[in-house]
Amino acid sequence: MKYNVNKISIVLQSLVAFPIWISLKSFSLLQLLQVLRSVPYLDVEEFDRWMKSALKTLESAKKDLEFEYYNWACFKAHQAAEKALKAVLIGVGRPRAGHSLTYLLRYLSEVVGEKPPEEITYACSVLDKFYIPTRYPNAWAEGIPEDYYSRREAEEAIRLATRVIEWVSELWQRLLKSG
Repeated sequence: MKYNVNKISIVLQSLVAFPIWISLKSFSLLQLLQVLRSVPYLDVEEFDRWMKSALKTLESAKKDLEFEYYNWACFKAHQAAEKALKAVLIGVGRPRAGHSLTYLLRYLSEVVGEKPPEEITYACSVLDKFYIPTRYPNAWAEGIPEDYYSRREAEEAIRLATRVIEWVSELWQRLLKSG
């Protein structure tokens, strides 16, 4: 497990500021973790790193569209949206494993206490369908994934992923302003 040194430092400094909390020895590990979670902290560097990767993945999806690799454009659109959602979760110190955009979005909503717009919920639902069948022949009764995807689907996937990324950026700005 990776510990956020800055967050721990802030908490430890606050412990020193409150004489009522005499020493760390009086805290159980569970109590200390609860205190750590209660300290608001946004990891801007990690958010930026994940968003940069999301944007590069989206650009790669656009190149796949250009070269008519529609299944890969759809898959990479999913990946770009996934990285964006995970950017916020990591940025607020609540990372989540998994690839379902629908479930990542639901968890993000719980974490930040904000319901996403219907268009974002819809985008995640559509993009979720591009995670497995775009890549694996055994997802289909016949042929290969490349046989089943169209320019129109790839364009739609890229448009939806772009909107998810934009919404994530807007959400992050609101979180930064609220401190």
